[in-house]
Amino acid sequence: MIMADDIGVECLGRYGSTLYSTPNLDRLAAEGIRFENAHAQPICTPSRVQLMTGIYNNENYLRFGVLDPAATTFANELRSIGYSTCIAGKWQLSGGFDAPRRFGFDNYCLWQLTRRPSRYPNPGLEIDGKVADFKNGEFGPDIVSQYLVDFISKQATQNPEQPFMVYYPMIMPHWPFVPTPDHPDWDPEMWKDAKNEPGGYKGPKYWNAMVHYTDKMVGKLVDCVDQNGIGDNTLIIWTGDNGTYQSVTSIWRGNSYVGGKGQTTDNGTHVGFIARWPEVIEAGSVSDQLVDLSDVFPTLVDAAGHQPKQMEQLSGESLLPVFEGKPENRSKDYIYCWYERDGKRDKASEHVRTARYKLYSDGRFFDTHDDLLEKRDLSGSELDQETQAVFSKLTEAMAVHREKTKANDEVLAERRSRFGR
Repeated sequence: MIMADDIGVECLGRYGSTLYSTPNLDRLAAEGIRFENAHAQPICTPSRVQLMTGIYNNENYLRFGVLDPAATTFANELRSIGYSTCIAGKWQLSGGFDAPRRFGFDNYCLWQLTRRPSRYPNPGLEIDGKVADFKNGEFGPDIVSQYLVDFISKQATQNPEQPFMVYYPMIMPHWPFVPTPDHPDWDPEMWKDAKNEPGGYKGPKYWNAMVHYTDKMVGKLVDCVDQNGIGDNTLIIWTGDNGTYQSVTSIWRGNSYVGGKGQTTDNGTHVGFIARWPEVIEAGSVSDQLVDLSDVFPTLVDAAGHQPKQMEQLSGESLLPVFEGKPENRSKDYIYCWYERDGKRDKASEHVRTARYKLYSDGRFFDTHDDLLEKRDLSGSELDQETQAVFSKLTEAMAVHREKTKANDEVLAERRSRFGR
């Protein structure tokens, strides 16, 4: 399971970008399936909590930078049935050195587990319970991806009968947008003396280089799986945690497209979602199924032939029927989003949506195909019969989730208060 940090759908070649080169992601999609209607949360922690727990944020989100210690993740589930588990990349979920293992990961190589040093040139990481600082011109994404390559290779050669799960929450391409080792401006001395991650580098100058290197890291892992002879029966999923940073303007499908990270408009949530599993997924498939990050948990455990212990608590729905070419066996017909960065229950934005239409809890209604930035509220307009039917369906769906939100308000507000905010 690979999740890149801050890259929207407009930056991916297989989704129509001609501005950026993403050959490895394009190849992954060509050999598997790409989903056209996948949406994340608007920023990283809400997305990570939703992906790891399979539960919508209105039911378990506390605040930015925290994963509820009481949560169960897909790694907990898979480890419980004999999977060897590993995580490498960005943590940013608190909990101290033991947190990754408590949340189901046997092995880890992480940035921002207990501190925030450089993530890129001369990085600081935490590896299996120990602090590790690199001051010889190393690049953070190279180190964490190599940790995963070593783990996969060891599993494939020394423990071929034991199934394994790797979670790669990528460090890239989140700002600071810096020159990478493949760029002429790369400086191996950069930030060598920095104890904490310096600020700045939010402009788009090196964005193309960051996208290229993100794609390169994905290719490195996919190649490792294939070269170890386990490609056919290994499910690989790639997605993004939210839209691109707002300083980046791209051209997508002939139009100017400004990154929308932090916003609930489509440029803040619309991400690529690609899966490859040669024994199951027909190469070159394209799906218009609705997908959000709550679907990852049930998909992974379903692919492992396992039923989660708390299936009724999950918000997501498995994508395995779609992988198997039977999308009619999947019933998801809308996506729900509850979003407030710091978990403030009275300030959250809520919406439900189809691939095209979006209804907010305050009654605003938008056609996202014709109105990407949601400037024209249709709620007071006369709707045709088909659109009215969608509006009615979404209204009913919103009522269901509003009830769940209200039912969780008090308990989550109390849990959130334990973290001092």
